[in-house]
Amino acid sequence: MSKRVTRNWHVPRGSEMTELDKKVLGFQNRGCLVPKRELIKTPEQIEGIRRSGEINTGVLDLVEKEIRAGMSTADIDKLVYDYTTAHGAIPAPLNYEGFPKSVCTSINEVVCHGIPNENEILCEGDIINVDVSTIYEGYFSDASRMFIIGQTSPEKERLVRVTKECLEIGMQAAKPWGFLGEVGKAIERHARKNGYSVVRELCGHGVGLAFHEDPEVDHYNTHKQGMLLVPGMVFTIEPMINMGERYVFIDEADGWTVVTEDELPSAQWEHTFVVTESGLEILTH
Repeated sequence: MSKRVTRNWHVPRGSEMTELDKKVLGFQNRGCLVPKRELIKTPEQIEGIRRSGEINTGVLDLVEKEIRAGMSTADIDKLVYDYTTAHGAIPAPLNYEGFPKSVCTSINEVVCHGIPNENEILCEGDIINVDVSTIYEGYFSDASRMFIIGQTSPEKERLVRVTKECLEIGMQAAKPWGFLGEVGKAIERHARKNGYSVVRELCGHGVGLAFHEDPEVDHYNTHKQGMLLVPGMVFTIEPMINMGERYVFIDEADGWTVVTEDELPSAQWEHTFVVTESGLEILTH
């Protein structure tokens, strides 16, 4: 029986076939999973996403300057909202599927999607992920950083460092005309080598013209080739690495906050990338 081919790539009727079309169709005809043609961003779209990313980076730079013990996560939310709107942009999380705030603030055992709260006060030794997403002139960007509040334990500091290394290693594994499965394989290998586990329930994603687009970017070894990486694709890599077991649950009280089952710390770093002919270019910092 011949292998079934998923035909995502179509050249519009009446359009001239480009060299890019021919190359992608060659992979598709060999049975490889390829992106839909509309996932390939134009140079103008990439520039728009880059401008959105500059504001997104500015938000995180401001948080890095101001974050400290004694401030609440609601204070962080206000910083994000004020800076974003002052630059003519919109915080993408605000009211997204009912999310009530402008940013996700995830402390210690909270993996992601923590909701800012005026009663949640940062303490010496906490580690916190601040996840910022920005809409500017219709273009979306997405990035997060880990922050250490004052002095923390060597164990937490190492988790933060290794998680950042996982992001960098995932980026290096993503090669133009290679396959997305290599990203998760490389990330999980590095995490496991350091005694950590990778959250599997959440993933990176395409971004740019919407908050979440294809492809899904797994951060663990799926033992699958995954989607072909074609120049012009834009997506996030955002590994969530746990100090203990990989298992997580969603807090029923708010329906958003993802927490480690064993209540050991978790860390995450994220960038938005565009695939180029030479590798990945970071559109957020």
